[in-house]
Amino acid sequence: MAKQAYVYSGTDWVPLASEVTNLSGYQTKASNQFPNRNLVINGAMQIAQRATSVASISSTGGSYNTADRQQMYIDTAGTWTQSVENDAPTGSGFRKSLKMLCTTANASLSAGSLLQVRQQIEGQNLQQIKKGTAAAEQLTLSFWVKSNVTGTYIVSPYDNDNSRVVSKSYTINASGVWEYKTITFPADTTGAFDNDNNGSLFVRFMLAAGTTYTSGTLQTTWASDTAANVAPGQTNLASATNNYWQITGVQLEVGDTATPYEFKPIDEDLRQCQRYYTEFNPQPGADPAILFGWGNGSSDLQQMAYALPVTMRATPSMTTTPGAGAFSPKVLRSGSASTTITNINYTYIDAGMNPQNSHYVSINMNGFASNLTSSQMNGIAFNSATINFSAEL
Repeated sequence: MAKQAYVYSGTDWVPLASEVTNLSGYQTKASNQFPNRNLVINGAMQIAQRATSVASISSTGGSYNTADRQQMYIDTAGTWTQSVENDAPTGSGFRKSLKMLCTTANASLSAGSLLQVRQQIEGQNLQQIKKGTAAAEQLTLSFWVKSNVTGTYIVSPYDNDNSRVVSKSYTINASGVWEYKTITFPADTTGAFDNDNNGSLFVRFMLAAGTTYTSGTLQTTWASDTAANVAPGQTNLASATNNYWQITGVQLEVGDTATPYEFKPIDEDLRQCQRYYTEFNPQPGADPAILFGWGNGSSDLQQMAYALPVTMRATPSMTTTPGAGAFSPKVLRSGSASTTITNINYTYIDAGMNPQNSHYVSINMNGFASNLTSSQMNGIAFNSATINFSAEL
């Protein structure tokens, strides 16, 4: 049966002049509908569970601050505010973007200075690339970017399982204008990605880099990691205060062609992000968050079960905002006032892959001010605190 084939021109799907019976080798219009082709999570910056703006970021290391799954890594490269902005290219379908704003400059970078925004991708989500085999696939990255600093910028995927790297450059041509970029990375027949839940591929957007990373020759084919070849030519975004860089519509896909961005329903975007981070908190203007547990004496509350919304990547760590000493739940009993606690801990109950069971945590709180009823079910409520669960890479 003859079928109409289409090719993507970079802006639209264009029909071929004649029908063909064999679609092998063609990028068909139907492939635009293939689900889960974007290897990047939250590329449209729609989900920001932690915050929408965080200032004074300068500490060495990696941190998650605003838009989910977008990790910032900094080492002596100025001080920054990261935010999610209601700003995106007109007519693109995007409404939000991730912004990096320099608030304290570093015009003279030290050798080891580094600033990047990156996403780590689990190895088990990368097997279709067939990396490390003769059938290895190319990867194509597409995104929208805007900055007041024109010049050359580097994107450098890093194979964390085999310490291999490839880097490509793109140019920001005009100040303060959204520009669409596509970059195709070659296939790598050396070093397979591990098939597990650890971070195998780091997609790294470079924003500043010292001579440790810029003194060599840009590594445009996959090779063993040589730091000097990672980011030659990289613009120093940290050179002046109020320099900024914004990005949205980030898509990484198998093949040598950038297809239109894979927009997903907001609940699907959220569920993907909650695999790595989720919060239990009251909603603004709504009823408080409530947990029920078993009173062990008058000051300890045990076995408060909370079902996590999705299966998390690994056993999560738990924190509270504010910390335990300032966490002030109220015991749900007539006349009981809010009370501080001295400790909060939990047990992660892993139900495996059985869809009939939910992954959940059993939360224990200690140090209530003698407000609990021993050997009975007690309820607590909190209006302004958050219990956070993280299984980030």
